Amino acid sequence: MGIEVLFFGQLADITKCSTLDLEYIGTTDKLKEIVFGRFPELSSVKFAMALNNEIVIENTAIKDQSKVAFMSPFSGG
Repeated sequence: MGIEVLFFGQLADITKCSTLDLEYIGTTDKLKEIVFGRFPELSSVKFAMALNNEIVIENTAIKDQSKVAFMSPFSGG
């Protein structure tokens, strides 16, 4: 099994892909380490992360078959 990683906005432009399937990864910190290894330019870009449609701010456990979204910063009004 694994997880699905989604990239939105400028992050999809940087990675040149909108989705990425990865083997199971235990935490969001480990996922960021792997994604930054593949796409080093992302490490200098601000983004938000969502795990199964919930915004995550700190290191969070990822269950198998989860969806993790990397999203460009957004603001509301």
